[in-house]
Amino acid sequence: MDPLRRSPSPCLSSRPSSPSTPPCEMRGPVGIEAVLDQLKIKAMKMGFEFNIMVVGQSGLGKSTMVNTLFKVWKSNPPDLGVPPPQTLQLHSVTHVIEEKGVKLKLTVTDTPGFGDQINNDNCLRPLDIEFLQRLCRTVNVVPVIARADSLTMEEREAFRRRIQHNLRTHCINVYPQMCFDEDTNDRILNSKLRDRIPFAVVGADQEHLVNGRCVLGRKTKWGIIEVENMAHCEFPLLRDLLIRSHLQDLKDITHNVHYENYRVIRLNESHLLPRGPGWVNLAPASPGQLTIPRPFKVCRGAHDDSDDEF
Repeated sequence: MDPLRRSPSPCLSSRPSSPSTPPCEMRGPVGIEAVLDQLKIKAMKMGFEFNIMVVGQSGLGKSTMVNTLFKVWKSNPPDLGVPPPQTLQLHSVTHVIEEKGVKLKLTVTDTPGFGDQINNDNCLRPLDIEFLQRLCRTVNVVPVIARADSLTMEEREAFRRRIQHNLRTHCINVYPQMCFDEDTNDRILNSKLRDRIPFAVVGADQEHLVNGRCVLGRKTKWGIIEVENMAHCEFPLLRDLLIRSHLQDLKDITHNVHYENYRVIRLNESHLLPRGPGWVNLAPASPGQLTIPRPFKVCRGAHDDSDDEF
């Protein structure tokens, strides 16, 4: 159990207390601040887990993008020149990576052959729309424009606007969802990210010398496309979203919202939840009925045994 995961219980929420319940005045220190040190020590011992599924046509550079994100190609060089398997079976690979004593168990699930027989390069394909409508109700979806170096800046922006229009038209809610913004700072940061989604990214697994410094990028006859240069692509935005700023939030929403919604669906299907005032119907809706999912919270009693409690 992740020690830093937010508890779904309102009683254990890390949000500031409401004005109607002001904090009690303390007459002296009791050591509450030591809780942060305890959480850090426990997290360093246990490490973290993170699961990613990459979806797209063969040859778009999905494996290269993941290798670029987590810099794992040195121990796992990509199989260049090897054709992808012609199968629709999901394929998962797990890596344990460590940085400054922090261990991350990364599981990457690939979808080889997805949509390879469909050709529509100007907007979301019907298969993409159907897939995303189902997927956004189950997991956090972060769309990207792959191989963005094949587009001019004008073509990239026009393509981004078409994708954003398709997402709004078909009620596809991508991460970060507006309904989960917790405060003003979240809204400001996430609004900037939402305006740039889908991110235009370029993947690379080789370093090149540019102006006396080594940079990660792709070498072309026009020059070096620097992966971490915002003037060339938006890979830094994707990396910061998935790892540096929102990784824990992605895990929290997956556990506290998506998994709880899935659990309610399974209970409804098995008729273990009696129909009544508390009954929730989360069956897949038609495109015209899709709405923004609401967080499903569970308030545990004071005597419940839960790993989420301190």
